[in-house]
Amino acid sequence: MEVRPRAKLINFSENPEKNVALAARLCYSEDGAEELEAKMTQADMNKLVRKVVGLGHYSTLEHTYFYFHIVCSRVASHQLVRHRIGVSYSQRSQRYVKEDNFDYITPPKIAKNKKAAEKYKEWMEQGRKIYNDMLAEDIPAEDARFVLPTVKTNLMVSFNARSLYHFFSLRCCSRAQWEIRSLANQMLKQVKDVAPVLFEKAGPPCEAEGQCPEGEMSCGRIDSIKKRNDK
Repeated sequence: MEVRPRAKLINFSENPEKNVALAARLCYSEDGAEELEAKMTQADMNKLVRKVVGLGHYSTLEHTYFYFHIVCSRVASHQLVRHRIGVSYSQRSQRYVKEDNFDYITPPKIAKNKKAAEKYKEWMEQGRKIYNDMLAEDIPAEDARFVLPTVKTNLMVSFNARSLYHFFSLRCCSRAQWEIRSLANQMLKQVKDVAPVLFEKAGPPCEAEGQCPEGEMSCGRIDSIKKRNDK
């Protein structure tokens, strides 16, 4: 069955912005966390979070975590697991979970082309048949999986806030591969809902910093952003 890539925020550290603010204040105070928390207003927290993010003092962002359930193709999951610092993964195993009725992701450009979409679906169904034939021949799932096309997978992923900032800067960029970009944009929207001050500067560099690091490979979006900001 065809499915869409999706990311769902399922949990996060309690009071994520407070954790960042307390960590930042603790570095320069004789008081302990309990005393600082008692003195700090919401306005104080917001101001401090904005300050540390603005200064690039991201170490304090490592004290708060966000946990996602992600559904994507194994093309996207191979890109996702390249993010290693401050990130943890648990992925559904193809050794122990049979893929005899697997789902798959269809790239939008294939879906829009009727002839290509028919061939793509035919290939997926052929892969399913061969895989099931292998299982019927008593080939273990860990070996039968070698014939599988690119199927859907499920992951549990945890990021600290600092790692999310880096992830969003790379994967929300319009030059990122479409599927992981879709996941990153979904994740960014959800963390902004629960920690708006902490993530108000998160996103692709053109939007977050007003600059593009892609050089000659730039998509050109930075030019329209600069014109918009100049008005």
